[in-house]
Amino acid sequence: MKYVRAKDVLPEEIVKIIQKYVDGKYLYVPRKNENHKAWGEESGIKNSLKIRNNEIYKKYIKGTTINELTQEYYLSEKSIRRIISQEKRLYSQSLQNCLLD
Repeated sequence: MKYVRAKDVLPEEIVKIIQKYVDGKYLYVPRKNENHKAWGEESGIKNSLKIRNNEIYKKYIKGTTINELTQEYYLSEKSIRRIISQEKRLYSQSLQNCLLD
């Protein structure tokens, strides 16, 4: 998140009112609920991790060992096992949804 100078975006009267409460301190202004974004949505990291995790699961299914995956992705064995478990669950759910449609 990038800081914005209050003087640059707010009317002078509002800056003076805010200074009564938090003079010279940092102030976080939360987003409106309708503008809220999920973690990683803006930076794209969420999508990158989704692609990576799917790739890990596919490699595991094709026979790559957990130890090989830990070395290739620089993740702990626990993390690799968690990813495989989550991807397996997602795959099962999507398969069930396809069968029900």
